[in-house]
Amino acid sequence: MSKRRSCFISLIMILFLGSSSAIAQQKKDLPFPVTQFILRNGLQVILSEDYSLPLVSIVIAYHVGSINEKPGKIGLAYLMENLMFQGSKNIGQMQHINFIHRIGGELNATTTEDKTMFYQTVPSNQLALVLWLESDRMKSLEIFTSKVERAKVALIEEIRHRKTSDHYLESSLYFDRLLFPDFAYNHPVIGDEADLREITIGDVKKFYSTYYTPNNAVLCISGNIDKRKTIQLIRRYFEKIPQGKKTPPLALPEVLETKSTNITIENSLASSPAFRLGYRICSPYTEDYYALSILEYVLLRGQTSRLYRRLIKKDRIALDLSGGIEKKFDLAAFKIFVINNNEILKERSQKAIFSEINKIKSNLISEKELIKSKNMFKMDYIKQFETSLNKAIFLTEGFLTRKSLDDIPEDLDRFLSITRYDVTRIINKYLGEEKILINIKIK
Repeated sequence: MSKRRSCFISLIMILFLGSSSAIAQQKKDLPFPVTQFILRNGLQVILSEDYSLPLVSIVIAYHVGSINEKPGKIGLAYLMENLMFQGSKNIGQMQHINFIHRIGGELNATTTEDKTMFYQTVPSNQLALVLWLESDRMKSLEIFTSKVERAKVALIEEIRHRKTSDHYLESSLYFDRLLFPDFAYNHPVIGDEADLREITIGDVKKFYSTYYTPNNAVLCISGNIDKRKTIQLIRRYFEKIPQGKKTPPLALPEVLETKSTNITIENSLASSPAFRLGYRICSPYTEDYYALSILEYVLLRGQTSRLYRRLIKKDRIALDLSGGIEKKFDLAAFKIFVINNNEILKERSQKAIFSEINKIKSNLISEKELIKSKNMFKMDYIKQFETSLNKAIFLTEGFLTRKSLDDIPEDLDRFLSITRYDVTRIINKYLGEEKILINIKIK
């Protein structure tokens, strides 16, 4: 990391974290400038100047993902992401990618349960090019049968590749179906081979016209920009795009059952026995979520976390340990995945996990352990502002989670205000007997 970048991050930490007394006295501001406005067609715009490097990052996100798919159409959202690179009125197939690479830029895209994001980082003098590229495919994507069929074939191959390269993928999909009984939340983002084959060009056109509209999108630009000129460019390229119809409301997820489930499945592809343990927890938009996030660091984050020290370092009974909180829009789960050498060590690992959980339930964690976990959480939080792209993604996601950007500075304080008593209360409330346990046995 350069000295300039290091100083920038240090300044963010000082400004953003502050002291506890300062927090109590006044409302904090974001540690970087933010301008937010909305165009006449409903497009939300967020700007943040950062002159540390001659770069600019552009993120455009559509508030649509796999939760907007209907039964029989699994994979439509991910298919749509791929089709956005297949050409529009003024841009040829894959030409978007070629334009960005030619100017030395980087780009990527991602689809999740509730959003589809396209992002690129380019030299700051190439901002107009990116805005033209993004606006053209927002207003005039070319959807032809040949393009749809090619994209479907590519996704089916990707699904097959993932299944052969990740021998535990099927158990993960089954695990989600148990944790999230509602269809909208329990099917895979990447799609289903049988469903993809049946998706029609009509399905794609309807999905595009419904969700890929300016009033269902947010544009965030972070980096070395002239704010006045940037606003002019945004209005030039985006303001004349027609506003779409109001997107259909999502159905509320069904009430989750609380009974415990313990299932053993056989997997002929797995190289080692393993298990998945999961707890249904509160929505990410509730007060309990702050304490659960700190608990995640106490139990799972880093080599000094309780479960890593117990299973990997001390007892040496697990080959691999991963997991944490997984958010799916309004729902969330606390997941743990462990791979072992044999069935005996698998049973010992499960007992060790429940032992560590029960210790926290009955005994307050030390102040030292709490501070360590908070510091790790704090550093991960700060890294979200380390680059112009990280910052743009952070601001975009902050907007899409239905929070006011004005509330973001106080958000970190809520995490850092968690006490040892909060951790004990929250683990007793959510990590109880009502668990989902899948034992993966080698066939």
